[in-house]
Amino acid sequence: MGHAVDLGTRPVRRWPCVSSAGVSVLAQSLDEGDGDFLAQAEPYRRELLAHCYRMTGSLHDAEDLVQETFLRAWKSFDRFEGKSSVRTWLHRIATNTCLTALEGRQRRPLPTGLGAPSSHPADELVERTEVAWLEPLPASFHDDPADPLTIVGSRESVRLAFVAALQHLSPRQRAVLVLRDVLQWRAAEVADAVGTSTAAVNSLLQRARAQLDEVGPSQDDQLAPPESAQARDQLARYIAAFEDYDIERLVEMFTAEAIWEMPPFVGWYQGGPAIGALIHQNCPANAAGDMRLLPLTANGQPAAAMYMRLPESGGRHVPFQLHVLDMGPDGISHVVAFLDTSLFAKFGLPEVL
Repeated sequence: MGHAVDLGTRPVRRWPCVSSAGVSVLAQSLDEGDGDFLAQAEPYRRELLAHCYRMTGSLHDAEDLVQETFLRAWKSFDRFEGKSSVRTWLHRIATNTCLTALEGRQRRPLPTGLGAPSSHPADELVERTEVAWLEPLPASFHDDPADPLTIVGSRESVRLAFVAALQHLSPRQRAVLVLRDVLQWRAAEVADAVGTSTAAVNSLLQRARAQLDEVGPSQDDQLAPPESAQARDQLARYIAAFEDYDIERLVEMFTAEAIWEMPPFVGWYQGGPAIGALIHQNCPANAAGDMRLLPLTANGQPAAAMYMRLPESGGRHVPFQLHVLDMGPDGISHVVAFLDTSLFAKFGLPEVL
């Protein structure tokens, strides 16, 4: 497909400077009676945010980049000639906005992606708040309830392990792989979008797929979808074990090679006994009732928001961790427990229970 407006090489502002400015400029355009752009662009906001999230590994950054995409597209809308669909045009702008913003930035890892071996549960916890860690994505930002046929595919493409694997690729490799394998664009369309040749796209894609095979999730993984009876039952038992402070029952739910990690701490732990020992030694809970968990969905996976009753919280349960789980027929194989409590608001969760 051709594209009427070449935005691929135009410099853009770094995030997060765009949110308030972008909103005010777009609001002004609507006040002036020009609502045609938003009418055509707004239906694609959800998938553009998922696209920017795959590129950056950050919900916060993705929101800012989508706003920057809308602002750039609005400024060029009077020159859009319809040689491609609005959807394709917006994804092209979003891709190049991400590529420009990612220049010189470090990838967003999980602790397992730092290359260190698994930790012993008795080791001291080491926190690295200076690292820009991978962030989870609420279901409301990628599942489209109006189009259930797209939900399965979109979930696979925002699965936490897949997004973590994308972070091992260069931004350009990431863009080519996502456009080709997730959005199913032709090589020529991708080349046109990122300003290179079809041969270069094919070369980048080959290298990206090879790297993804080394670090990405296995195609054989049989993860239970979050709405399945199996996942709902496992998640309910997982929540009950925590709320009852029954760590032994919790340990029984993990597979033999299960992994537990909790950014911003750099350690990660393997096997149910090690995970149980870690929780026993480091969890601030002392008894049943100290923890309460709310079930939810993140990255197309079962998840739970943990609230903790802490001495400094006046006996109230306050945000503590967001757990994203890999669940299958053999049990729980992976938990990423995010300690960034600012994410609770993004998930529409209450500030206190």
